[in-house]
Amino acid sequence: MRRTRTTGAIALAATAALTLAACSDDGGSGEDGGDEGITIGIKFDQPGLGFMDGDTPSGFDVEVAKYVANELGYPEDQITWKESPSAQRETLLSTGQVDMIFATYSITDERREQVSFAGPYFVAGQDLLVAADNMDITGPDALDGKNLCSVTGSTSAERIKEEYSEGVNLLEQPGYAECVTALVAGSVDAVTTDDIILAGLGAQPANAGKVKVVGNTFSEEKYGVGLPMDSDQCEAINEAITKMIDEGAWQEALDTATEGTGYVPNADLNSPPAFDPCS
Repeated sequence: MRRTRTTGAIALAATAALTLAACSDDGGSGEDGGDEGITIGIKFDQPGLGFMDGDTPSGFDVEVAKYVANELGYPEDQITWKESPSAQRETLLSTGQVDMIFATYSITDERREQVSFAGPYFVAGQDLLVAADNMDITGPDALDGKNLCSVTGSTSAERIKEEYSEGVNLLEQPGYAECVTALVAGSVDAVTTDDIILAGLGAQPANAGKVKVVGNTFSEEKYGVGLPMDSDQCEAINEAITKMIDEGAWQEALDTATEGTGYVPNADLNSPPAFDPCS
């Protein structure tokens, strides 16, 4: 499904840029967005999506954020990156500490009670990461007697045990990086969370060629751009995402983030993602 950009949408994008400048933390405005820039929340610890190495961010979320910000009149040197852990995202938006968030932020009705969303810019799904030469684990129903790792506090592994493979053995680790280390070492047979998160971890140099994403998703997670509740930026951001997809920059960023893992996103849900209504 293609979307037609109109002159009205272009005008809205221009208005959005000015509005963002007016409501940024420092209140500055300038010819190309704002003299004081824009503050964007990302993950700092999610390789392939949002990762901070010193003061240099990288990942798919980061590339989408940079593209959108540029379309709104904020080049990269006007972006301030702020770490946005999952538990703090609503607070960061509602208190004005960030202007928008790109951080594997799934759009849900519960979250819409506190914040607004643009997008989604990607639709992920729960999947499995296994050893590159593993041919036995083809999905969540093939894990009886296997050792499955997920992070402490996540419901992903419990869901598999309850709905697909009652005989799976669950192992928790503090983070997904530790789960992947256990997988590479042979201590577990699989790791589970959203497919693109798994692919980002698998693409890291220490894991390259050793693991693969199974490619059999069994949930739907719509990654949106988190915005303050009273934001009027949704339409302009959606226009920017559409342009990024049309120009091929979206696919290029995704390929770079997941290189070497054999990961292919769900084409039905990402060709391109269908935007939720702006509210």
